[in-house]
Amino acid sequence: MLVGSDGGYVRNWHDNKRNFEVLVGKSLPENSGPRYFGLVQSQDGTPTPRLAEVLHLQEPPIKPAITVLTDGGDSVRAFVAEQLPGTAHHLDWFHVAMRLTGLSQYAAGLAPYNPVEAVAVQNRLDRIKWRLWHGNAGEALTRAQELAEDVAALDTGYPKPTRLVKTAASLATDLENNAAAIPDYGERGRNGDRISTAFVESAVNVVVSRRFAKKQQMPWSRTGAHRLLQTRAQTRDGTLRKTFITWSPAMAINDHQLPAAEAVA
Repeated sequence: MLVGSDGGYVRNWHDNKRNFEVLVGKSLPENSGPRYFGLVQSQDGTPTPRLAEVLHLQEPPIKPAITVLTDGGDSVRAFVAEQLPGTAHHLDWFHVAMRLTGLSQYAAGLAPYNPVEAVAVQNRLDRIKWRLWHGNAGEALTRAQELAEDVAALDTGYPKPTRLVKTAASLATDLENNAAAIPDYGERGRNGDRISTAFVESAVNVVVSRRFAKKQQMPWSRTGAHRLLQTRAQTRDGTLRKTFITWSPAMAINDHQLPAAEAVA
């Protein structure tokens, strides 16, 4: 079973100048439809971890191996460790590639001021990317740390050295924090396994963006956002009525008393 998780931000009702983070995700079991989840961590007081509960409802008689893909952020990594301890956690390749692309753009900007160093930085980035693609996290981290140190020591007329230095340092930190979550992306790709959380983007859009962040940018309390996320997630995967029936069993009885067309409606 594959699970993807990502974060989004909602305007805070109590402080309009600030946002708070919500976590959403999507699971893709092999033999059934996808399931969605969404929550505000500080408001999730359920005794059973919510994500584990969602996945439990999808499990076949033989418990599946679970692989979780995330962007490697601190809050998402902590969420996965708490909710699904012991599962395989992989860093999303798209996130890695975007980090490297950003650094490549800064290297291109360095070219008019120091073309030799610009070419050298790009070559080093290509080598880091190659090692990451083949799952050699240790060597990639070492090279990223060396690159960050060397970039910080550059003496050029480049007008944006701070951004270059910060981005290089951020790459090294990101790889250090997620070294254990870097698989052999090439091998997974050849086996037809997912290496990107692109399938989670739709979950972020339908669960968070359309209601909270795009056309209706109203502020929310953490409690209100948490409750609405539960409703949107269960509406999306068709399980909301089952939840209502657990609260009011009479709803199921009424379904059997109605004509078929009305019961479906």
